[in-house]
Amino acid sequence: MSVLAVWLRATAYALWAPPLAVGPVASRLRVPRRLLGESIIPRDRLTVRAVWHSVLGGALGVLTWFLAFLAVLAAVRGIFYPLLNDHYENSWGGPTLAGAWTVHALLGVGLLPAWLLLLAALGVLQVRLTRALLGRAGPRWPVPAAVLLCAGGVLLFVAWLHQL
Repeated sequence: MSVLAVWLRATAYALWAPPLAVGPVASRLRVPRRLLGESIIPRDRLTVRAVWHSVLGGALGVLTWFLAFLAVLAAVRGIFYPLLNDHYENSWGGPTLAGAWTVHALLGVGLLPAWLLLLAALGVLQVRLTRALLGRAGPRWPVPAAVLLCAGGVLLFVAWLHQL
């Protein structure tokens, strides 16, 4: 499987996380196996861990959707820059329309692989979180990493709201 296919599958898993977080535990264990080939053997007692997985997995999924929204917004605003802004004198690539449009379009489209890599990394973290909370064997680091990322996502969202 190519690197791009792995990135796309991990991104798809990250975007699929919010509905999975509220679904049954069997689905949470089946989807990583089918989509990514990651087999997770479940623990015996899952009640409290399943609730933690719902909270953290859902929060990471919402963060993933917010970052995907920002990626699409940046690409669309970069491509359609002349339709969105009415002055170009002080913009990147200005003072002409052609220069401003070129710079903004290149940045909007050029950053899409970085956004895809970020979303794929969140998908990999989702799988590691599932393995840590619901699986028998798994590293412990995904739980504090998920908590920190969710807190950072809340701060990013609040900052984004205030700049509107």
